[in-house]
Amino acid sequence: MAGRARPLDVDGVVELARIERSGLIESRHLGAAAVVDASGRVLRAVGDVRATIYPRSTLKPVQAIAMLELGAEFADDELVLALASHCGSPDHVAVVERMLRDDGRDSSALQCPAQWPLGGAERAARQAQGLGPSRLTMNCSGKHAGMLRASDAVGGDPAHYLELDHPVQSQITAAVERLTGEAVHHDGHDGCAAPLHATSLAGLALAIARVASGQSAEAGRVMAAVRAEPWAIDGPGRANTVVIERLGGIAKLGAEGLVVIGTPDGMAVAVKVLDGSMRATTPVALALLAAAGGIPTELAHELIALTSERVLAGDDEVGALLVSID
Repeated sequence: MAGRARPLDVDGVVELARIERSGLIESRHLGAAAVVDASGRVLRAVGDVRATIYPRSTLKPVQAIAMLELGAEFADDELVLALASHCGSPDHVAVVERMLRDDGRDSSALQCPAQWPLGGAERAARQAQGLGPSRLTMNCSGKHAGMLRASDAVGGDPAHYLELDHPVQSQITAAVERLTGEAVHHDGHDGCAAPLHATSLAGLALAIARVASGQSAEAGRVMAAVRAEPWAIDGPGRANTVVIERLGGIAKLGAEGLVVIGTPDGMAVAVKVLDGSMRATTPVALALLAAAGGIPTELAHELIALTSERVLAGDDEVGALLVSID
């Protein structure tokens, strides 16, 4: 599989956004993006959308669907934690602890690394309490708890739930190929130690369109849970949660400059910033959805304002992040 992989490179990207400060362009974000509908029709291709990228955590909704296909059962907040990159708040940790406790486990069963919470305020609060990094506060802890539950559903060995030939990982691989409509380009490992399957941006966007439109019973279950518990996927006031609350679809960030957003009617966008910066991802994705008619332009502008990093000089706003593509 590795021989077919053609990574996204400088020849396959365009300027997606720029930072303007005091009338001068200070930074430019280069990348690629695909807007796709649930039938697989590419509505907009910006840059090389067929090149190979690691989807990172944007693939979590597909992984959660595979867990459901294996027969794992979750409360709504548990299912959203299984596909979350959560900020590590006490509420998030409590759900993961409940999942483990109900399955007869504790945090020692998780094979994700111990890490500080993703959220700055949550990290500061933990430090103030004299606590250190934990597997529970690692942003993928819910996914790992979900994989353990899925392993139990099929009688798999929980000690080996991250191995590529484990029933859970085999089901995830099959789900990735089915929903993206393409063979896995390359296999690697994510930052949480779970297997990671490379796809194209177009394939990733198609998978999210199929999830967001509820094309299967499992996809419908995922979307119902996300709409019911949007706080759990990220955190109150954070980008993914804000977008879900306003759009009623799904939004998911991924490490190294990735985001996917899918609407309930089955339009989805996948954005990759080449240098891995997260700053432009959500604004660019929202602008592309609006340009394709997937969301109202006014709503896109409101959400871009809510999710964009401010350009400040002290307390004064002296610039903005500007999306470069129409």
